[in-house]
Amino acid sequence: MQITEVKKIYSPEKGSHRIYLMEDFSAVKNMEIPDNEKDYILALEKNDEVKTVHFNHGDYQVFYVGVPLKKNENATREAFRLAALKVDFGQYKPQEIVVSDYTTCKGALYFAEGMILSAYKFDKYKSKRSENTLRYVFIENDDVEDSEVDLLNISLQAAYRCRDLSNEPQSVINSVTIAGEFSEMCEETGARIEVFNKRKIESLKMGGILAVNRGSVTEPTLSLMTWKPENAVNKKPVVFVGKGVVFDSGGLNIKTGDFMYDMKMDMAGAAAVSSAFWAVAKAKLPVYLVAVVPATDNRPGGEAYAPGDIIKMYNGKTVEVINTDAEGRLILADALSYAAKLDPEMVIDLATLTGSAARAVGNQAVAAMKNDGFGYWDMLKDAADAVYERLVEFPMWEEYAESIKSDFADIKNLGGAEAGMITAAKFLENFVDYPWVHLDIAGPAILSSKDRYHPKGGSGVGARLLFDFIVKFVNKQK
Repeated sequence: MQITEVKKIYSPEKGSHRIYLMEDFSAVKNMEIPDNEKDYILALEKNDEVKTVHFNHGDYQVFYVGVPLKKNENATREAFRLAALKVDFGQYKPQEIVVSDYTTCKGALYFAEGMILSAYKFDKYKSKRSENTLRYVFIENDDVEDSEVDLLNISLQAAYRCRDLSNEPQSVINSVTIAGEFSEMCEETGARIEVFNKRKIESLKMGGILAVNRGSVTEPTLSLMTWKPENAVNKKPVVFVGKGVVFDSGGLNIKTGDFMYDMKMDMAGAAAVSSAFWAVAKAKLPVYLVAVVPATDNRPGGEAYAPGDIIKMYNGKTVEVINTDAEGRLILADALSYAAKLDPEMVIDLATLTGSAARAVGNQAVAAMKNDGFGYWDMLKDAADAVYERLVEFPMWEEYAESIKSDFADIKNLGGAEAGMITAAKFLENFVDYPWVHLDIAGPAILSSKDRYHPKGGSGVGARLLFDFIVKFVNKQK
C-alpha cells in the first residue's frame, strides 16, 4: 500500500484542500479567510472539546479544526493524532492536503501522524483493493524543522512495515522467509545481516529454539542485524531482541477454540524490532545497534517437544517443559543468552508473550519488567509516552521466581496461574547478565477491532516506540 508522505510547504496555492489547525477557534481572528467563515466560527459555543467545521468550496474543501491543549505535552500530541480522525473528506478524494498550523506545539506533525496511521489497510489479497489517493500532507509552519518531518516519515514507514509483516499469513511469512524480509531491509539501508540456519543453531546448542522447532517442517533461523556507522555515539551496542514465533498452534498443548486464529501475529515482536532497526538505519542515526530475531513456528508434529521434556539451553541451564504453549520464552532465552556475546550497553526485548499481560493492561499499554541494571528506564518511558504506546512497570521481586523452580531441572518454563507476565520475565532473567528490559506487547500488538488510529490485526506497536527511543538515546549522547 502506498503510504502518504509528509512534506513542509511555505506558500500554499489558493484553492488547495486545506485544514486550518489551531488550539482555539479564536485564532481565526488573525487569519486571512472569508468573513462569513470567520464570523460563523467565532460565534460557536466555547468549550474544551475538539471542534471541526467544514466548508465546501466546490473545487476544494476547507476544514477548521480546534484542538484544546491538554494537561501535558504527550496528551496534547495524542489529542492532535485523534483529531485527525474527525476530518472526513467523504466523496472527495484529494491527492494533496495542506495543513496550515496555527498551534504553539507543532500540532500539524501529530495531526498528520494520526491521519496517516489511520489510513492503513492490509488488503493485498483482496480482489478489489482500497486505493489511498492521498499522496502528500503538506505542513505549513515555519517552526517545523525539515529533520522533524524526515523522522516522522521514517517512523510512519516503520509502523506500516511492522503492520504488513505482522498481518502476512504464515503461508507467506515462515521462519525462513522472515529472514529474507530482514535481508531486504538491510540491503535497502546498508546494514549488515547474518542468518543462522538450523545447522548453525545446532552447533551453538540453542536448545530452546531447537525444541520449539521440532514439530515443524520448516527449519528455524536466527537473524543477526547490525548497524554500526563510523560516527556511532556508543561503543557497546544497543540490542533489540524480538520474538519470532511465526505461527503458534500451542504445540502438543494445542490452543482450543478461537485462540489459534490470530497466531500468525505471534511474531509481532520480531516485526517491531526489525522495523525499528530498519528505521534507525534508514535515518542514518549515529548509533551502534543490533537486532536479534529467533524464528520458528510451534506445531504438534511427529517430533514435537512434549510436557516433561528437559531442554539444555544455549547458556547451559536446563529447563523442564511444563507446557509447550509457553514457547516464546524458550526461543527468546537462547537469543538473550547469545546477546551477551555482544557485550551490550543494554538489551530490550519485545514479545507477545503472555495472556496475563493482556488481561492486566488490555490493549492500552505494554507490560514492562526490567532488572536493576537497566539505567535508561526514564528515557524509554518518555519515548513510550511520546508515541502513546505507554508502559506499565511490574515488579521483579525474587518471590516470583519461586513458581518457576523445577524438581527435575534448573527451572521450568511455566509458573502458576497468577502474575504470568512477571513469572515469564523471571524465567527470561535467568538468561541475561546485562542491563535489560522486557516488554510484553501481547495486549496492544494484536487487535480484534480497529482502535483509534490502529487497524484491526497487527497494530505495529513497538516500532515507533523503539525508533523514538533511539532518537532520544542519540540526542542524549551527543
